[in-house]
Amino acid sequence: MKIRYVLPVMLAFTSLANAVELHHVIVRKGTDGLDMVPLTISNAGKEGVSCNADFAHWYSEGIATIEPGMSARVELWFDPKTGTFTILNDKRENLPVERLWCGLAGRAYATRGQIALDRTDAAKGEREVSCGMEQDSLACR
Repeated sequence: MKIRYVLPVMLAFTSLANAVELHHVIVRKGTDGLDMVPLTISNAGKEGVSCNADFAHWYSEGIATIEPGMSARVELWFDPKTGTFTILNDKRENLPVERLWCGLAGRAYATRGQIALDRTDAAKGEREVSCGMEQDSLACR
């Protein structure tokens, strides 16, 4: 057999083996069963700060821009059954938070510092952090 016949047949069967099954995804909406855990982020530095939430390895969104000496409040929601923190979008859909971080405005990613969240924050019912520069990155504690 000639390779020009075998190769297309092999490639056709290979792509079928890697097919992805598409199914309807149910997106949780609203706050039923969730506890509100407001997050207050203060800017203790001398430059503006930009804060972001990573919702998936491919999606992030800006959640606050904070001028020096000012603070911003972000509404976080906690699911005690799963231990997941979420933010609601404009359709009130729950966006599970993988990571929260802030950095200097204009170069936020290069100077980012992560904001840690855990179940004790949910138990307290709130979380407050202050962000300031430490060496080459922002630290939020």
